[in-house]
Amino acid sequence: QVQLVESGGGLVQAGGSLRLSCAASGRTFSSIAMAWFRQGPGKEREFVTSISRSGASTYYADFVKGRFTISRDNAKNTVFLQMNSLQPEDTAVYYCAAAPLTTAQAIKTKRSMDYWGKGTLVTVSL
Repeated sequence: QVQLVESGGGLVQAGGSLRLSCAASGRTFSSIAMAWFRQGPGKEREFVTSISRSGASTYYADFVKGRFTISRDNAKNTVFLQMNSLQPEDTAVYYCAAAPLTTAQAIKTKRSMDYWGKGTLVTVSL
């Protein structure tokens, strides 16, 4: 079992930045590929970014490349999502997810993930 708790969401103006955190517990964190997904109003949950177990490899959805950065601190069992140049279309609930049985490169959809946090709301205003 893996427990995930996100934090750092909130209201920000367009062009602003936020940093999300996800604290993990319950299993050796360094053995798990991690990812962030998001679900906007009336939309399906979509892949945002993933990171390998060591943190050496990262993958991004095209719509966040150059704006978002995923990172992890295995000593603190935490994964981060730095979001810059936020736009109103980035408004969504952001979910942290864990995939103990797959690689970060293979994560494409929510079906790849085994554990989920409850999400943190990010609202971007004009």
